[in-house]
This record gives sequence, structure tokens and C-alpha cells, in this order.
Amino acid sequence: MIPLRPVGCDFWQTAVWGEFMKRDDVKKQYEDLLSDYLLNRREDLLYAAQQLSKWMIEQRISPEEIVNLHAAVIKKMVPDVPQAVVDSFDMLIEIMMGYGIAYKEHESLIHRQQELEYEIEVAVGMQQTLLPETLPTFPGIDIGVISVPANKMSGDYYNVVDHGRGKMGVALSDIIGKGIPAALCMSMIKYAMDGLQEGSLRPSEILRRLNSVVERNVDPSMFITMVYGIYNIRNHRFFYATAGHEPGLVFRAKDRTFENLPTRGLVLGVSPEATYTDYAVDLSPGDAIILFSDGVTECRVDGDFLGRENLRRVLLPCMDLPAQKAVEAVYQEIYRMAGYELNDDQTLMIIRRK
Repeated sequence: MIPLRPVGCDFWQTAVWGEFMKRDDVKKQYEDLLSDYLLNRREDLLYAAQQLSKWMIEQRISPEEIVNLHAAVIKKMVPDVPQAVVDSFDMLIEIMMGYGIAYKEHESLIHRQQELEYEIEVAVGMQQTLLPETLPTFPGIDIGVISVPANKMSGDYYNVVDHGRGKMGVALSDIIGKGIPAALCMSMIKYAMDGLQEGSLRPSEILRRLNSVVERNVDPSMFITMVYGIYNIRNHRFFYATAGHEPGLVFRAKDRTFENLPTRGLVLGVSPEATYTDYAVDLSPGDAIILFSDGVTECRVDGDFLGRENLRRVLLPCMDLPAQKAVEAVYQEIYRMAGYELNDDQTLMIIRRK
């Protein structure tokens, strides 16, 4: 049993109830504590009661048990306590039972929340393994990419792969859906694409095959937009096809203007019969392809979407920077304009011909 100490001692600042007390000792401890307090009204005894309450919570002692304990101690200390007071404790115990049930439900919710947070951390780690740690380098091309999730998990996916024979594959997609389902969907897209990494396949055929995989395996409530392209390093021609994705831009260095990349194609997973169209654009020295997710143009600036025109204004002064520094500078400026808040994942990629 924890001994009660004289006024002025620092015992209650250093003692830890759980180190000295077993559950069977609670009644005696509480009786001594309550008796001493009623006789002395000392502040250190109130602090001791706080410590005892923490121990009771750790031991999962319910509120009605505590009230019942208090009533038993009072009856022992004051044998002639009025019957009305005794009866009032019965009512209080019944009320506290509801609190006890609510507390247990709260504990259950906290435990479930902890499990979900762990699952999310696992999914976040899985997502990181799906994205390239570093980008491959190619002669005559400068590549930069930045991808920032609005929350822990991202619905954006990108990849740059070397097809060999002077060809580079580029993919950027936006999974319409969040959380663990999006991470699983991203995994499926990544590994499906790994099986289609053939430089001889046209971008439209890549998307057609991916659409078949998505349509068969993804929940109907989830869709995927994507742009997939093949950059020919020998002649600097960019072949691409899109599936409902935000149209990219091409920067013309000679007159420092931007052009919209033509796009056409249904999002992946909607129809097994969807077909896709190939497009091509030639790049001169200094020209650049700019691909991005809709989180970039649809970020909120002063209550409105950033939009494509404002994106061009942000891009223009950055286009003389190395590609990686350019995407980072663009993101930081958009982030500043949005009041340092993201309402959607943002991915931005620049492919510049040197």
C-alpha cells in the first residue's frame, strides 16, 4: 500500500500508482485517500487522486465501478449516511454505466483508428516503391519531375523508362480515388505497364491494353486518366496518346510561347471497347513537353481554379532553368499562390530538348 505522507512532501510528484498498486488494492487505497482528504483537504491528495484516475483508466476500470467503490467507502466511513444519499448512488451508477459503454466504444474506435493509420503507413511505403527513385538520363534531353500528395497517400503515378534503341517511355496518370484503394490501383497499373514496356508498341495500343486490365480488375467507382508517350531521342519526336487526362503543353523556345497538346480518349476503365488516338509533336532545340495532373490546374487560388492560362504565366519565367529546378520552382510558386494548401495531388513533368 502507498503510505500517505505529511503535508509539504513531494511524494505525489514522484510516485507512479501503477508501480506500487495491484487492482485488488484499489479499494483500500481509495478508502485511505478519501479519508485523508476529508480530514485534511490537502492539495497534494487531489493530485494523488488524479494519478489514481490515470491508473484506473489504464486498468480499464469502468466509471460505474468507480462510483460503486466510492459509495462503498462512504457507507463504511459514515455508517449512518442518509438512505436518500445511498439511493442516489444507485442512480448515479446506472447513469455511469452508459458512460462506461461509451468509453469502451471510444477505446474500440481509437484502436481501429490506430490500425487504419498503420495500414495507411504500409500503403504509403508501398506507393513509394512504385515510383522511380531516380530518373534515367538520355543524351540530348533534360527531364524534371515533382509529385506532391495532398495527403499522406497520392493518386498520381508517373514513370520514365528506357525502351532502348533511342526510345524513352513516359507515363503520367491520375487515379480518381484516394487512400488504400488508389495505392492498390497504382500498383496494378505499374505492374501492368511493366509487362507492356515494348518500344515497338504504339502509345494508343499501350492505353488500349491498360484499359482492358483496368476495366476487368478495378472497382467501377474508380477511374484512371493517363497520358503515355514515347520520345524518340534520334529525331526528337514525341508520340503520345491520352485517356481522359489533362492536356499537356509544348513550349516553343524560339518565340517563347506555349501550345496545347491535342488530346482525345476515354478514361481507363469505363468501357472495354474504348480506342485511343496517337499524336506526334516535333521538338526543336530548347523546346519542351510539359505534362501535369489536374491537381495543378485545379488548385484553388483566391477561390478559383489556377487554370491553364495562369499556369503558363507561372511556367514562362522558369523555362530557362534546368528541368528539375524548373518543376520545383513552378510547384513552389503555385503552392504560394494557393495559400500553402493543397486540395489535390500535384504532379508536374518537363521534358526539354537540349
